[in-house]
Amino acid sequence: MPASLLDFLAGGLLQAGFGTLAIYFLAATQLTIFSVTLYLHRSMAHRSVDFHPAVAHVFRFWTWLTTSMITREWAAIHRKHHAKCETEEDPHSPQVKGIKTVFWRGVELYREARSDRESIEKYGKGCPDDWIERHLYTPHATMGPTLLLFVSFALFGFAGVAIWALQMAWIPFWAAGVVNGLGHWWGYRNFESADTSTNLTPWGVWIGGEELHNNHHAFPSSAKFALRRFEFDIGWATIRAFEKVGLAKVLRVAPTLDVRPNIAMPDGETLKALLAIRFQAMTDFYRNVTLPTLREGRDPLPRPLRKGLADGGRWLDDHKRARLQAWLAERPKMATLAEYRQRLAQVLDDRSHDAQATLQRLHAWCTEAEASGIQSLQAFSARLKGYALAPTRR
Repeated sequence: MPASLLDFLAGGLLQAGFGTLAIYFLAATQLTIFSVTLYLHRSMAHRSVDFHPAVAHVFRFWTWLTTSMITREWAAIHRKHHAKCETEEDPHSPQVKGIKTVFWRGVELYREARSDRESIEKYGKGCPDDWIERHLYTPHATMGPTLLLFVSFALFGFAGVAIWALQMAWIPFWAAGVVNGLGHWWGYRNFESADTSTNLTPWGVWIGGEELHNNHHAFPSSAKFALRRFEFDIGWATIRAFEKVGLAKVLRVAPTLDVRPNIAMPDGETLKALLAIRFQAMTDFYRNVTLPTLREGRDPLPRPLRKGLADGGRWLDDHKRARLQAWLAERPKMATLAEYRQRLAQVLDDRSHDAQATLQRLHAWCTEAEASGIQSLQAFSARLKGYALAPTRR
């Protein structure tokens, strides 16, 4: 116990040393990260995992205590981000609002999105609506951090106030700034998804696995974010630990690609796989067809334009798009491959739900690709025809 008022102000009731304060801070902030990535994100927003009610409520309480975020609002804003990704309606797209705005003013963007009550109603369905949510967590959202401030001061004195301030900045910086900002601006991509999402690092440890943002955008409903052998998702490891003791139930994970040999033409299995993992096909096309042909020419292409070959120039401005078209016009083989890529993307993006018509278009695409005389395109077509979904593995 503190011997004097000055001791209390300096160190609170516990008079903890620097090591104890550091351990508390890291444990508390990681619990906050887990509450966001496991509960708000994977469980509530995407319904990929269910937690035991006791575990779920711990996450809810800790989110209320440390962030003042409301489950329904967070889930709605995130669902809208996926539904309207990289458009004017996206709550936090660096492509639309600029990386500096999203990185440094992410909290302001979140507040703006909260004020759109129509979107909250539309995208926020299925979230908790029990007595404690209606009478405490939602109407008194700011009470949690206020309570935490007093508790932190009582336990640790002014050092606790400093820790509290860092806790309040933790999610705004790492989630609103780093994931929403850098996660659509810098990093590597496993999948040529229809957005600019990137993986910040293959080891998702510091922010609960959210570092693997491109993987998540490719398969939003997957509870597991690590999709390559060299990747690690600490959030998934935690889910598996909960599952082993009966405190969690995994509902969905990303499908795995299998490639059958010697398939003459695309069939129902091919189409089923492509509908489930269509981004994998576009990624394979870029890596196995576009890149090898580009390297054959020994013709350097600026990185932004090279990325345009990967995604069809979707995110290039008018000037860069014109430069890319001029570059392709001087290289007939690359122009042909770009055309085949565009046609394949149109087949895979077909939303008519006419499986037979889609299969016929895919059949025609493969036939023409194999008659093109371009070896890499022919090999890709042969591989594409054998696409199938492998049994789910965890």
